[in-house]
Amino acid sequence: MILKPTLESLPDNRTLTHQVADRIREAILAGRYRGGEPLRQEELAIQLGVSRIPVREALRQLEAEGFVTLTPHRGASVASLSASEAIEIYDMRIGLETRLLRLAVPRLTTAALAQASVDLERIDRESDPARWGALNWSFHAALYQPADRPRMLATVKDLHDNVDRYLRIYLAPAERQALSQEQHRALLDACQSGAVEPALAVLEQHLADASAALAAVLAG
Repeated sequence: MILKPTLESLPDNRTLTHQVADRIREAILAGRYRGGEPLRQEELAIQLGVSRIPVREALRQLEAEGFVTLTPHRGASVASLSASEAIEIYDMRIGLETRLLRLAVPRLTTAALAQASVDLERIDRESDPARWGALNWSFHAALYQPADRPRMLATVKDLHDNVDRYLRIYLAPAERQALSQEQHRALLDACQSGAVEPALAVLEQHLADASAALAAVLAG
């Protein structure tokens, strides 16, 4: 399977490693690689037009991010997500994202709220499930960014990315996407009015609902 057009050779090996990791991550998120599927270094190197060294380093990076499992004597494979792991990830997200939102609401600017509103409109118009995750993150990030907690936000982004490929399964039925958007709008309304506690309540319920539905899909 061809992931993307061949990468150009780059003098900076670290940059090349990151680009290789980006390509493999994109393929996993797009569902071109399934959970448990092996990732062979030699094949990836040929497909991406690079040596095996940046591929090996990229797979290690992706293991740290939770996308890849490295097993001695067996190599790399796409990490699978269980129902219990999904619940744990969402438990972490609830704790971190409600903290970010609590800090952010008093600092939200007109520009941040406008960006969140535009993201919701784009989600409404988007028919490609592959784009929902990116737009969903853009919406949430617009509301969290004013908290000025870059490390916390980066951790939340990693957690979001780890469930993104499965989130598309959860959002596939039209009624689930409609519920998600309804909760998004309630969250934005609370943020626009500066109502911290109502905003936190909506966000926690939104994430809890996604957690329960996704865990049910994975357990099924």
